[in-house]
Amino acid sequence: MNVGVIGVGVISAQYFAEFPKLPNLHLRAVADLDLDRARAVAAEQRVEAMTVDELLAHPEVDVVLNLTIPLAHADVALRALAAGKHVYGEKPLALTTAEAAPVLSRAGELGLRVGCAPDTVLGTGIQTARAVLDAGRIGVPLGAAVAWTAPGHELWHPAPAFYYQPGGGPLFDMGPYYLTSLVTFFGPVVRVSGATRRSDRARTVATGPQAGAAVPVDVDTHVTAILEHASGVVSTVTVSFEVWASRVPLFEVYGTAGTLSVPDPNRFSDPVLVATADDREFRQVATAGGYAEAGRGYGLADLARALGTGRPHRASGELAFHVLEIMEAVLAAGARHEVVTLASTVERPEAVPQGARPEAW
Repeated sequence: MNVGVIGVGVISAQYFAEFPKLPNLHLRAVADLDLDRARAVAAEQRVEAMTVDELLAHPEVDVVLNLTIPLAHADVALRALAAGKHVYGEKPLALTTAEAAPVLSRAGELGLRVGCAPDTVLGTGIQTARAVLDAGRIGVPLGAAVAWTAPGHELWHPAPAFYYQPGGGPLFDMGPYYLTSLVTFFGPVVRVSGATRRSDRARTVATGPQAGAAVPVDVDTHVTAILEHASGVVSTVTVSFEVWASRVPLFEVYGTAGTLSVPDPNRFSDPVLVATADDREFRQVATAGGYAEAGRGYGLADLARALGTGRPHRASGELAFHVLEIMEAVLAAGARHEVVTLASTVERPEAVPQGARPEAW
């Protein structure tokens, strides 16, 4: 499958690094609003630099890898679909479900695929954790707890403004990794409640050419939610750009016979730990699933293989839409101080067997 990349910012380097390991993907061209940046990246990758319109019109581009800022995700996706291209994008799928719904409906009308990050959940970390749960090693899961915290991305990112605009913040930036994992583990969410805060702390860029510049904040920066899954599991999720230090566990699942320590879902292959009623010390478990040595782009390779074999792909637009609705509902619950019932649902994606390859599963 020939890939055209739109948006060659910081995250694009991680995708480019993985393409040589994915034989069913071929990087064909790149585009960016900053054409000079596109040309520089194209020279590094030995492909053509194009304008966005040129890339969308190119007959040899089969799929658009949409790495633009969240504000542009839906617009670029719709334009790609109109040009007859499949689409795989960075998270979130769009700023709102109202923007995202036409992307999925248009793709359905045209017989095209929509995929969306995160594909970290396809690595050995989250897939091994899923295998542990599915095998009943901690009994019946009752609850899960997530606590991702940091002081803010302006401390490391050279152009962090978009993290503090709609489509950013800790919920929309980091939430998809954890929410996608939770839906992968326990199935869809039916109800949410939540509370949100936004501090008046002044934020400035710490590194790069914009160092010292003020960062306006137009999103909630501390979010706590309770999610009720259709399966009965209750998950608590806290994500924050307000925490300078913490000792709270990152991600755990609690069952009737043990506790599962889930690895960082923003990474692909960290170890999984389990403690049981019979052995309360956390011990690492052997890898039991997932794409080994994976990186960003494996979800797109999974899509390409699914397309060629007539099967659903795992990092799907439908899964990303459900996650997007969860995030919207959390913010609405926090604003209105009420429980919000979700309208969408989604099937758990197929597990990735141990030893599978995205181009050959």
